[in-house]
Amino acid sequence: MSLDHILLGLLREPASGYDLKDAFNETVAHFWSAELSQIYPTLKSLEERGLLRSRLEPSPRGPDRRVYTLTGDGREELRRWVRSGPVVGTERFAYLAQLYFMSATDDLRETRAFMAELRDRLAGRLAELRTIERKIFAAHGDQPDRYSDDGFHRFATLRMGIDSIGAKVTWCDLTLAAIDRRLASPPEPAP
Repeated sequence: MSLDHILLGLLREPASGYDLKDAFNETVAHFWSAELSQIYPTLKSLEERGLLRSRLEPSPRGPDRRVYTLTGDGREELRRWVRSGPVVGTERFAYLAQLYFMSATDDLRETRAFMAELRDRLAGRLAELRTIERKIFAAHGDQPDRYSDDGFHRFATLRMGIDSIGAKVTWCDLTLAAIDRRLASPPEPAP
């Protein structure tokens, strides 16, 4: 999966780069993130490839803003990508790499502090996603199978985010409990 395709999907409605950054934060942040420093060069590349076109529009505040729209080729590329089958790649979690090498600190208390901070961050993100879910239920009911096609697909990704992050919070809790047991009764050193 690439930022190109995420932007094509988000641009089913015209938007500026700044609008797209907001859309990332409000809609797809549970599975993809991007900064403006990544978004703008990618938009330029997509436009150069003929998948987008842009125009300047007056901004409600400040200078004119550039608004991007899918072209026919852009819509076709989006359709081709979503029809190409699941793109399953290797997920990268920097915090797992940090934990993997955490013994370099020679202090299990540092591992505990690291895991507690990670748990707090994940729990915060989980709370945000559950708030989004409650808002969706309040606005559209709690039966996603009755949502519009677009709403159903968006909800399915939200649910994956909730379940995935919930599992990570549970893993943090189990790991913290194991650390606490190790701190209370350190294992015998290996020969």
